[in-house]
Amino acid sequence: MRPGLLQLASLPPLSLYIHLPWCLKKCPYCDFNSHEVHSNGSLDDQLESSYIESLLADLNQSLPLIWGRTVHSIFIGGGTPSLFSPAAIDSLLSQIRARVKLSADCEITLEANPGTFEKDRFKAFRAAGVTRLSIGVQSFNDVHLQALGRVHNAAQAIAAVHEAAQCFETFNLDLMYALPGQTIADLERDLQTALSLSPLHISIYHLTIEANTYFAKFPPKVPEDDTAYAMLDVMSEKLANAGLNRYEVSAFAKQDHRCKHNMNYWQFGDYLGIGAGAHSKISFAHRLVRQSRYREPQLYMQKAMSGNAVAQDDDIKHKELAFEFMLNALRLKDGFDSNLFHERTGLAISSIQSALTQAIEKDLLIQTPKSIKPTERGFDFLSDLQEIFL
Repeated sequence: MRPGLLQLASLPPLSLYIHLPWCLKKCPYCDFNSHEVHSNGSLDDQLESSYIESLLADLNQSLPLIWGRTVHSIFIGGGTPSLFSPAAIDSLLSQIRARVKLSADCEITLEANPGTFEKDRFKAFRAAGVTRLSIGVQSFNDVHLQALGRVHNAAQAIAAVHEAAQCFETFNLDLMYALPGQTIADLERDLQTALSLSPLHISIYHLTIEANTYFAKFPPKVPEDDTAYAMLDVMSEKLANAGLNRYEVSAFAKQDHRCKHNMNYWQFGDYLGIGAGAHSKISFAHRLVRQSRYREPQLYMQKAMSGNAVAQDDDIKHKELAFEFMLNALRLKDGFDSNLFHERTGLAISSIQSALTQAIEKDLLIQTPKSIKPTERGFDFLSDLQEIFL
């Protein structure tokens, strides 16, 4: 290993992210690395098989980076991972278990869309070893779903959630707000429907117009910022009243149902990412490394099979460590233990005391001898708070 400036006493928990890049239809707001399938709305068997083979080749090449370490969570994201057959997911997870040690309570999440839902499909994913489903509902309003370019309707979304509740002990619903033409009354109806399904975890996302998307070229009329802030307040209050407590900027959960995988991200843990466009952050005793894979699926598969799936591999610069940590950890409503900063960065908390003091003076942060967390104001103006640590 190349010598570095860091001195980590121990390595953080390790997660595995797997990117499955295909979807039925590219949504007009989506800037993720997702690609439409072109075979009658289903994934070609040969493509599915070849991609799984490429993922395993990628993992094999990465094993020296994580040798001897335990994986505490797996997240299969996309794209629409539920386009892959349960048999393919079963095979993939079995092959992963043969290569790396999983913790006894390893959380394994699969993203699924109601548009790919079939009766008993979720049950088969559960049998394959998936422990947690994340369902991309986005809305229960057919007009809004159509405006978002979704391939499912409200009835399909409700049916998918009912099926998930029967198969999984925990599951997540994704909801979006500040949608084209959406009113606060519309949002309240979405929330009422969502809560009637007794979810244990809900993630909420403000519709933002991202560059290089259809919406960027043809922007829809969306609610004003003041209305969007009011929508967030409504959601926070109603979800809290239902026992879903906000623990991260976009995440609400019942007791013991927080997403372990995402918590590891926010606490500056390690993650190995395999699949087209996947990112990694891996710690060593004296340095931290970031990697990214080739984005285009066919190129990724070609590179993975030839032993070189990594497009970029860089050490995180020493001067960037504090900001990288704070960028993530300040997303947590309860903040973080002061010792965690040193454990994950190798830096003394005193190295950022000037920025901490500035944030405290602006009523954006609370610091005690043992912890650091955003104030209500800091949580509402998170970008301003994070910027102080640049």
